[in-house]
Amino acid sequence: MSEENGTGNNLIWAVTLIIVVAIIGGAFYFGVIKNSSPTKSDIDVEIKTPAR
Repeated sequence: MSEENGTGNNLIWAVTLIIVVAIIGGAFYFGVIKNSSPTKSDIDVEIKTPAR
């Protein structure tokens, strides 16, 4: 029975693999890459003007 629907079975596995890779890639992006970049709250800037 597996030989009769080989193309359909391969298509299902290909789509499943793409979805799993997309989920893992998205989790890696939002968990590691996006959180490692500095945000505006991480930058401390103090501006002083000369006294006259």
